Amino acid sequence: MPNFIQVKSILNKTRKRDAFFMDDYTLNPYSGCSFNCLFCYIRGSKYGTHMEEKLGVKENAEEVLDRQLHNRAKKGQYGVIVFSSATEPYLQFEEKLMRTRSLLSIILKHRFPIHMLTRSHLIERDIDLLHQIDRTAILPEHLKQRTTRGVFVTFSFSTTDDKIAKIFETGATPPSIRLTALKKMLDAGFHSGVSMMPMLPYVTDTGAHLHELFTTFKKLGAHYLYPAGLTLFGNETSDSRTLVFRAVEKYYPELLPLYQKLFGASDYLPAYYQQAFAKKMKELSSEYQLPQFIC
Repeated sequence: MPNFIQVKSILNKTRKRDAFFMDDYTLNPYSGCSFNCLFCYIRGSKYGTHMEEKLGVKENAEEVLDRQLHNRAKKGQYGVIVFSSATEPYLQFEEKLMRTRSLLSIILKHRFPIHMLTRSHLIERDIDLLHQIDRTAILPEHLKQRTTRGVFVTFSFSTTDDKIAKIFETGATPPSIRLTALKKMLDAGFHSGVSMMPMLPYVTDTGAHLHELFTTFKKLGAHYLYPAGLTLFGNETSDSRTLVFRAVEKYYPELLPLYQKLFGASDYLPAYYQQAFAKKMKELSSEYQLPQFIC
């Protein structure tokens, strides 16, 4: 079970709005994450190897968020709140604790728009609240000319293959169930799409795999799709580089030298790879008519 912690702030103002996520603010109901994705960008920091053992529930989150949003709304500082930048908003015990649902109720009260990022199907539970937020949210000026929507729902996928996902994102909802959740959100009328992050070199970024992904998301009716490559940090036991290399060595031993070459000099993929990846994604986005932007 997670630890219950007190926080002084839960709403974080971003310095620069990300073109993909449109984040004016970020909000994390929990600290740490029980989905335990090996490639998670927060690995190599304070969370450690088994992040589920260091989970924290922000016990006073509702009170703090209510105060922070009241102050922002009073000044007319409306903006998109992104769930979540450093954890999953629908961790396994969210079903009982309902911390994310409680925070959504407070956001509805203050009429802020939101962008939900998730690898879980549990978001289906909150369709009622999300509909209300979508109808009543006050958009910031930078969005008013682009959309009338107050809710954006993005499901993250590195693959649609449950077997591959079980290796690299051991605690997340299997992609097959996640796809069903995406379809339900689209059928419910939400502006919803896909974050293909991260694509795993030589595993899920192959031509055949990419076409399968784009075909699947297009068939479901996704409104957008934005992809990104892999980053790996650190060499300690808890770091993403160590964990991904270990998984590759065990399940794809023939690929280990390629990974060592790709990440031998940097945490980031080489420029030649990034350029080729961006070119391929642009071509596929055009072919399947899936824009790489939300609105």
